[in-house]
Amino acid sequence: MARPLSLQARSLAAAGCVLAAFLALTFLALDNAFHSAAQSALHERLQGYMYAYLAAADTSRAGALIAPEVGPDPRFDRPGASGLYAAIIGDKIAGSNAHEWRSPSALGRDLPFAGRLARGEVRFEGPLDTPVGKLYVLGQGVDWQIEGKSELHLTFYVAEDSDTLDEQIIAFRRTLLTWLGLLGAALLVLLLAVLRWSMAPLRRVAIDLAQVERGAQERLGGAYPAELRGLTASIDNFIEGERERVKRYRNTLSDLAHSLKTPLAVMRSQLETDADPKTLRWTVLEQVGRMDEIVAYQLSRAATSGHQTFAVPLAIEPFAEEIVRSLEKVYARKGILCEFEIDPAARFHGDQGDLMELLGNLLENAFKWARRRVLFDARPLDGSRRSGLVLSIEDDGPGIAADQVEHLLQRGVRGDERVQGHGIGLSIVQDIVKAYRGELRVERSASLGGARFAVHLPAR
Repeated sequence: MARPLSLQARSLAAAGCVLAAFLALTFLALDNAFHSAAQSALHERLQGYMYAYLAAADTSRAGALIAPEVGPDPRFDRPGASGLYAAIIGDKIAGSNAHEWRSPSALGRDLPFAGRLARGEVRFEGPLDTPVGKLYVLGQGVDWQIEGKSELHLTFYVAEDSDTLDEQIIAFRRTLLTWLGLLGAALLVLLLAVLRWSMAPLRRVAIDLAQVERGAQERLGGAYPAELRGLTASIDNFIEGERERVKRYRNTLSDLAHSLKTPLAVMRSQLETDADPKTLRWTVLEQVGRMDEIVAYQLSRAATSGHQTFAVPLAIEPFAEEIVRSLEKVYARKGILCEFEIDPAARFHGDQGDLMELLGNLLENAFKWARRRVLFDARPLDGSRRSGLVLSIEDDGPGIAADQVEHLLQRGVRGDERVQGHGIGLSIVQDIVKAYRGELRVERSASLGGARFAVHLPAR
């Protein structure tokens, strides 16, 4: 698979194509304008030659036209293919039996001078293919007034080959191509410099990421343009989240290994002694139960994903309904009514497992202690880039004394030893909330009179 071009190369290639198209259109426009201007200049030049012939011509006593002996340009008087040709076609032309006069350069040549034009009619044509080459021809019909005699109806023709015009156009194109080429090269060099300057912050981000990968620095840091601040902030949060995740896994494994040492040592010591089978059996069952609590707690804590920069927002209501349906079956004897007050805009930005664990433990605790009613409230907490979340779960149970809150949030502590459970649910909730940099508040419910657990997850 071909390696994709860099952003700088893509931008330079795109700009180069646009610049090439622009210069090509500029060349065509200027070339067309110069060609039109050159043709206009040729037309005016031929018009000047024609006026010169009109001024130099005269009439005889018999009323015939006397053509000028010398043309306005020496090439008219040079026999052969001189490049300039003239002719007069009229009623009476002195020294001509065919009512036509030609300049010495036009004698014996097949030129497009046939046809008479009406008075005042002007015709400019070219380039026309002729035996002497391509010609531009200007013709004009003239009525020559002779005092006391009839008018002469004359048509003046002046022609010039296209060599001069073609040479001018070729020279102009060569000069234009040279200058446009130099301008295009200069603009590409300038564009490359601008692109390198504009892409410098992106290269800086790549360098800082490489530094983070090597461990030379912990965050991207640095001052970046406003367009990159959101990206670099998200990358920094992602790096920090991954670092916290790895640290949490490492600490969990260390805690698990350390916590299992004691029950394993107790069972080993019992096996090595001459304890009776009944005592040994109860000791093993006790330590296995303890190990089960430890493993359940550590695995739950390790599964806590914590803050995620690129997490998909999760709606609250579907997960809460699923958990409540399960709890209503477990606590069917109590006939508890669970009421929802969930804002449709409330979203949880994190792992689905964390949301299920958080809601599951809080709602289970509320169902466990409630007498008849549980109230679940969820609403968004506005943020700059994505909203936070406020969860509130209340019950009409006995509540929790303020001096007992910290004690109940410890791992393995149960509000009532007669109630079944490991006593780690609320501590797991607290670990999840801390992982998401939030806050867990435990207080008395003002509306139901029991306990109220409020979770504030900050906006990011």
